[in-house]
Amino acid sequence: MANGVYRWSFEAGVTPYNGFTYKHIYGTKVGGTILDPDGRRHTAADLLEYADPKKITVYLHASAHKILFTTTGTKRPKANGVIFQDANGVFHTAKLAAHNAQNEVLLSAGAIASPQLLLLSGVGPAAHLADHGVDPVILDHPMVGQGMGDNPMNAVVIPSPKPVEVSLVQVAGIPHFGSYIEGLSGLSLSISLTHSFFDGVINLLNEIKLPTKTLSNFFKLLDLRFNITTQAGGMIQKVYGPISRGHLELRNTNPDDNPSVTFNYYQEPEDLNNCVEGLSTIIKVINSQNYSKYKFPGVTGRGLLDFILALPINLRPRHINSLFDLKQYCKDTVMTIYHYHGGCQVGKVVDNDYKVLGIDALRVVDASTFLKTPGTNPQATIMMLGRYVGQKILRERADFLETKEEL
Repeated sequence: MANGVYRWSFEAGVTPYNGFTYKHIYGTKVGGTILDPDGRRHTAADLLEYADPKKITVYLHASAHKILFTTTGTKRPKANGVIFQDANGVFHTAKLAAHNAQNEVLLSAGAIASPQLLLLSGVGPAAHLADHGVDPVILDHPMVGQGMGDNPMNAVVIPSPKPVEVSLVQVAGIPHFGSYIEGLSGLSLSISLTHSFFDGVINLLNEIKLPTKTLSNFFKLLDLRFNITTQAGGMIQKVYGPISRGHLELRNTNPDDNPSVTFNYYQEPEDLNNCVEGLSTIIKVINSQNYSKYKFPGVTGRGLLDFILALPINLRPRHINSLFDLKQYCKDTVMTIYHYHGGCQVGKVVDNDYKVLGIDALRVVDASTFLKTPGTNPQATIMMLGRYVGQKILRERADFLETKEEL
């Protein structure tokens, strides 16, 4: 089903069809995957098998609580260690070896935890740190926590009258407007979904008088006592960038508590217009002749969008005009795709070498440094960033030793 998205996207105008490619080009393509043929997802942890076990120590289920700094003998703050808690709740202090001037702390905690850890360590807007009793303030850094972003997503579930293959998002349509159209099939439902939940969905569908009798029958037939794979596909649109930006702030000084994050989804008109274009394209795909055998008779793209309004996909209130206004629909049914980024952006918190501005021996290397993301899975990009910075550090150290020998 998902592998046929390219035919439907072509009919809906997302052209040309570019086949399998890693390139970012307009049209519809089949991209790469981080899943192997056995369905195992590969991550950065796989790279540990290439590490020298004598030079690396890995702590599982440990959490960093604070970055340590010194100002002794330096003109500006210098990172010289971290405080962390291990899996047994024991706190440890790890200090950089003083004999090597090239040693540094690398912060790679992700787009949420990296700016949070900087704030907890006294690096951030001074007034905000003072409000939470963070002492001492190491550096008044107003841009820490700013520029938070996430690619807003809106999804459509498409029950199918025939069996469909299980396929994750690998087919992508890249139109000339700033949204991505992606397809998947063989959706898995969690055991936590209950008949009472679907009874509520069916009642709401009946109340709003949508042509969804076949959809209601579809859900009534589900046996939710076990995890199941449904005869259904899905299509999603994700907005590139985005332009809309938010911020991250501390809620308290407990590093185990999540900070307060505001993404301001669809705050900027251009993002909202891109969502409307994306959903309009999805409607065209679902209504296309090539898609007809994968949906129940009488079901339309717009009807399926309205069906999503009945699902508790987020905590936002629903507005009646969402039934006919795609802009309001975008706002009411927006979801995260977990592509969080920003908070320690290049040029604002770190320089082009990912070194924290105003502080020595500290770099941030993760998605918090991104100015934007395209909307596709950023994991490979983050892994490549890690390799890029790692190679850069090795070259810097080699140059330092060479210069030292010449002296």
